[in-house]
Amino acid sequence: MAPHTKLEERLINEAYDDMIKSSVHHLSDENLALIKKAFDFANSAHAGVRRKSGEPYILHPLAVATIVTREIGLGTKAIVSSILHDVVEDTDYTLEDIENLFGAKIASIVDGLTKLEGEFDFKQAANFRKMLLTLSDDVRVILIKIADRLHNMRTLDSMTPNKQLKISGETLYIYAPLAHRLGLYAIKTELEDLSLKYKYPEQYNEIALQLRDKEEHRKYLVEQFITPIKAKLEEENLEVNIKGRQKSIYSIWKKMQVKKVSFDEVYDLLAIRIVFKTGVQMDERRKCWEIFSIITAIYNYKQDRIRDWVTMPKANGYEALHVTVMGPEGKWVEVQIRSERMDEVAERGFAAHWKYKESGASNENELDKWIERIKETLQNPESDVLEFLDDFKLNLFSSEIIVFTPKGEMKTLPKKSTVLDFAYEIHTDLGNKCIGAKINHQLVPISHELKSGDQIEILTSEKQKPQAHWFKIAYTAKAKQKIKDMFKLEHKKHINTGKKLIEEELKKIDRHPSNETINLLLTHFNLESKMQMYAQVGLGLIDLQEIDELFKPQKGENKLVKYWRLSLGRKKKPQANENEAQKIDRKKTFILSEENIEKNFHLAKCCNPIPGDDVIGYINDDNKIIIHKKSCPETVDLLTSEGDRIISAKWKQFKMLSYLTHITIKGFDRIGIVTEITGIISKENNINMRTVRFDTHDGVFTGNLDLYVHNTKDVESIIVQLRKVKGIESVERIEDM
Repeated sequence: MAPHTKLEERLINEAYDDMIKSSVHHLSDENLALIKKAFDFANSAHAGVRRKSGEPYILHPLAVATIVTREIGLGTKAIVSSILHDVVEDTDYTLEDIENLFGAKIASIVDGLTKLEGEFDFKQAANFRKMLLTLSDDVRVILIKIADRLHNMRTLDSMTPNKQLKISGETLYIYAPLAHRLGLYAIKTELEDLSLKYKYPEQYNEIALQLRDKEEHRKYLVEQFITPIKAKLEEENLEVNIKGRQKSIYSIWKKMQVKKVSFDEVYDLLAIRIVFKTGVQMDERRKCWEIFSIITAIYNYKQDRIRDWVTMPKANGYEALHVTVMGPEGKWVEVQIRSERMDEVAERGFAAHWKYKESGASNENELDKWIERIKETLQNPESDVLEFLDDFKLNLFSSEIIVFTPKGEMKTLPKKSTVLDFAYEIHTDLGNKCIGAKINHQLVPISHELKSGDQIEILTSEKQKPQAHWFKIAYTAKAKQKIKDMFKLEHKKHINTGKKLIEEELKKIDRHPSNETINLLLTHFNLESKMQMYAQVGLGLIDLQEIDELFKPQKGENKLVKYWRLSLGRKKKPQANENEAQKIDRKKTFILSEENIEKNFHLAKCCNPIPGDDVIGYINDDNKIIIHKKSCPETVDLLTSEGDRIISAKWKQFKMLSYLTHITIKGFDRIGIVTEITGIISKENNINMRTVRFDTHDGVFTGNLDLYVHNTKDVESIIVQLRKVKGIESVERIEDM
């Protein structure tokens, strides 16, 4: 490994100085000495090592430490841990070395940041779980990990296309929502934008270009909008800072996808933030509403677009009052009203929340409760890691509802929670015996979905116990885990009962429950494990009356030999595949050519990609490549849980074969419109139709058509032509068939 050049040494020292200057806290001589010690140690440990980009490796931990202090606002221990975060994983130094040199707390944080060894299928999920286990004790582990991910995303250009896809998919799935949940809004936005840049580069560049083209006009509109507000606030002697901001590229793209609208139809591209100075003994909530009344006296507001997060802050600690008003040129403008304290919490998230909490300015909020819920989610260390990851994301990143107990105590639950979830949220025993509830004096079943504001009285019965179908009713990870625990308890009882019954029956025929005897019984009952057999016997699903017959030798053949032959036959290894698996270069983009379809790759049935779609490849257990759309829900799971099997893929010219796709048409019915539609498709474009179905109701029709096309250009051409037909309001390709 080549030593650093003089230029590289200068870059490293400049990065170190920048990191020290970035600190938002005053660094004492003692703290500066500790940081310098960590830097010298890490610089020596990573000496000669370079990143994929070719730059010295030490620049990465220094960049992470800079993000940690400048953009998140953490202190000395977090800076030191950031500098050291890759030492244990990438060098010969151990955690014991870190503890001896820097103390137990820093070693604990570094341990939480160190990746796990293991099979790649579960590595990412298990690694994430390990970080979360540390979160309940020290949130700095997650904050540093988010900073680490942010720097990796900022330098993703040097990675191969398949790594870019894997890392950006993982970032969108876990790290961006987690940054949002911890209140790091600016970091969350950048993570989303960078992920989109690598996952859908064309769409990203197109939106970025349109934003640049409209930049001057946007500035003009912002100035025009804020001028009368400024004048009125000055009259009221309110000291404020007003600035304009545009929606992020990712949020614009997301709205275009969800609402199925063009860039120009995204109505609230403009946003204004008003931050007022926080005075001593000031009622910040009242001040927000004062400013709200001034703004709405000048501009008309959209009544369904008021978001009051000052009365009821978000779970990540975010407080602000949002209102959308009609601004210049008929453009909707979102106005965010915050105090300086609220603004710092919004920008620095958890770190700022903790600062205000320690100073006594803030009591326990929803973020503290959220961390308590993480502890509960992590209580069962035996659960499947991928299942855990799904539960965690589902419950802890979802939108929330506020509900109340009969005594008026407030409870926060994920949206879509049911009566059963609420019962388990209160107490395990209440959940186990729940038979329904009364909401607003109305009887509802345990499956009833709760709404914000509901006051719930749980009804129970001593005869009730958890049922198998409850798994479909429960939505929260906590409720599902409690149901599982009850079934495990019941299962354990059945196992103990079954084991006792088998031993009693064997004792009657003078047989010892040896491994040989147990294996014979497993073969006879065609079961895989003794626990399975004990449980089935305990449940009464297996009759033990024939056991004595099983061990009696029969004429011409020893019964023992007979059953051992059966067992061996059942476990016979499959013959090796005669065809050697094809070699796949995971670092290169896989080219999809028509002549190799079904031989080298298959098109996924879940999303039915056609030539021209943005796609990725997934290498399955048989070393075959399955092609999915990037937008396929299955892709998100694969990128997160099995990212090492993902490769980038690109279509070659496809014109020989036809592929099935589905379009839906909506419009106003008139005589001859169906003939006109089918004529455009079959006669003008020479496209075959597999299924054609039109439904009409009160003069409005919906058409669903399955077409055989060569590629996305065929679909786009047909959609453009059909949209010109008189009476047709919308034509869309349906992604999932």
